[in-house]
Amino acid sequence: MSLTHSDKPVERIILGIDPGTTIMGYGLIHARGNNVSLIVLGVIELRKFDDHYIKLKHIFERVTGLIDQYHPDELAIEAPFFGKNVQSMLKLGRAQGVAISAALSRSLPIFEYAPRKIKMSITGRGNASKEQVALLLKSLLKIKELPSDLDATDGLAAALCHFYQTNSPVGKNEFKSWKDFMNQNPGRIKK
Repeated sequence: MSLTHSDKPVERIILGIDPGTTIMGYGLIHARGNNVSLIVLGVIELRKFDDHYIKLKHIFERVTGLIDQYHPDELAIEAPFFGKNVQSMLKLGRAQGVAISAALSRSLPIFEYAPRKIKMSITGRGNASKEQVALLLKSLLKIKELPSDLDATDGLAAALCHFYQTNSPVGKNEFKSWKDFMNQNPGRIKK
């Protein structure tokens, strides 16, 4: 990672993860100053494993493999949302914990973002659909073809959210609406 005189990173790789127990999405971006480019996005397929603990082992191995291959500087991960099914929440929390453990085993700093925060940072709306997030990412990062599984773009969205959160000036206001987002980001809107 390169640093400026102010110790603010000017070049870094961010790994974003959307945790899951059947599919875990991930995306890596390369940030150089205010420019971001896609490195890779994909999913870790977990449906083929019947045993939950084997899934966790596979998550750990694949996440450490991604870290060893691409050498990210930071991990951005989506925080679990609160659901009604306690067992599902427990399993999702374990999957997230294992991905975090994999990052910690490689001494990566970890940043956690709520799903609404990620959607808000990409689309300007906290209740945007997976499809809306994916289409905006396609435009922003010039992705030729979206993956069939949008968990991959959800992982990518976590990485880009982290870039936006850490690249914005200190004290910058959060957006209160889509109109507010457009007014504060005229360069990110295509006309």
